Amino acid sequence: MILSPEIERYIRELHPTSDAVLAEMEAEAGRRGIPIVGPVVGRLLALLVMVSGSRRIFELGSAIGYSTIWLARAAGAGAEVHYTDLSEAKAREAQGWFERAGVADRIRIHVGEALEAFRSTSGEFDLVFNDLDKESYLQVLETVPSRLRPGGLLVSDNALWHERVLAPADAPSRAVVEFNRRSFGAEDLLTTLVPLRDGVLISVKR
Repeated sequence: MILSPEIERYIRELHPTSDAVLAEMEAEAGRRGIPIVGPVVGRLLALLVMVSGSRRIFELGSAIGYSTIWLARAAGAGAEVHYTDLSEAKAREAQGWFERAGVADRIRIHVGEALEAFRSTSGEFDLVFNDLDKESYLQVLETVPSRLRPGGLLVSDNALWHERVLAPADAPSRAVVEFNRRSFGAEDLLTTLVPLRDGVLISVKR
């Protein structure tokens, strides 16, 4: 935990209990060791979608679709949210969750390499949520900003990478450190880092 356990607990307890679908997904992810953003970051994602008016969203790395549901619900009926994962089995599982959550009609599923799917999908996006393997983060920074509308958001999870950014000793840690540095230094982005859970980096396209 980046914050003290007491503060983490305080923040978590402020949040309403997850609805039945999300609660079941949280339990399933915990049981199987599937990393998800959890309800605190999920609510942050929903807030960012709502305040930015995002309707066209691309998620880079989606697993069982937990964060996808937060994004799709916040975007509302008629939105276009793109899910990506390398695993056909996870994509099938995610589809079931989407149907139960009532958002399947606004989600487009891509199975395969996420950045390749992004490049092959035309048009601008309002928000891109980046949760890929950390060594791909610099490719995200090279690829995504030019495809965001002005005022669009690039939101990246794990920006503090379990505190390893303080002493980056391996390739993923060094990639996150460099990604953060370049994001803050980019002239076309206004960036901040929110220390919720494992750190959420938020960049706005100027």
